[in-house]
Amino acid sequence: MNLNQLRVFKAVSDELSITAAARRLKISQPAVSKQLAELEQALGTPLVDRLPRGIRLTAAGDLLAIHARRIFQSEEAAERALAELLGLEGGDLFIGASTTIGSYLLPKILGEFHTAHPRVALELMIGNTKAVTEELMDGKLDIGLTEGLPPGDSLHQEVLAHDEMVLITAVDHPLARHASVSLPQLRDVPLICREQGSGTREVIEAALKNQGTTIEPAMSLGSTEAVKNAVIAGVGVALVSRLTVELEVQAQRLRVLEVEGLHIRRALHVLTNPAKHPSPAAKAFRALLGKHYAI
Repeated sequence: MNLNQLRVFKAVSDELSITAAARRLKISQPAVSKQLAELEQALGTPLVDRLPRGIRLTAAGDLLAIHARRIFQSEEAAERALAELLGLEGGDLFIGASTTIGSYLLPKILGEFHTAHPRVALELMIGNTKAVTEELMDGKLDIGLTEGLPPGDSLHQEVLAHDEMVLITAVDHPLARHASVSLPQLRDVPLICREQGSGTREVIEAALKNQGTTIEPAMSLGSTEAVKNAVIAGVGVALVSRLTVELEVQAQRLRVLEVEGLHIRRALHVLTNPAKHPSPAAKAFRALLGKHYAI
């Protein structure tokens, strides 16, 4: 058994798919199959059952997978220790952010980080709160920044900043003639929302519930840009982050209205996984966030 064969087997055991393991390792499927077969021959026992609908680990495969994970966790710990010794002269930084933060707050900070540490490879994943927290809990991200909060206390949480939700309409919408609208008026027009799992959607639903009311969305869309464009097209109205509509309001493509009795202010959060040792790049990025937002 050699380390390369074990690395291939770990990818197969994680993915339970030859194809997915090959994609993850960036090698061909035949190469994965060959390494796996050679490892099974060297150990004298099958490690996977090759079934019509995929593969499944044998008892021996389950046992080896446990030890393989321990071995490569030790390898990653050694690499992190060396990176700390050598400084920020390379490595990767994986950040996850929900839409508002990733699209409107992070670009400037990412640019500043890249200028200070140009040899660190930055990767930003933008998704809803649910997607970001799941990637964090799986150890695939170094830092997450979300509007919503994950259930439970498995992730460390800090408040980064605060944001305000506002009602937007098209400039020629009938409601746009008013400076404010009431909740009953809001119930009478189509409301466009983000999809389930979005931090924006969760905070709006919670605020309406606190007012003793609910509004069934006429449409759920997967991005803030899609929501804004639907409002501009006259499909309906929406509650969105003020940060996301500054340009459209200045260009007089959208109008911001007040909703009487409804004031939605939400926290923007920094999330980290306490089970994941922070890399030097993650520590430097966290320090940069603190410089901008005093967290």
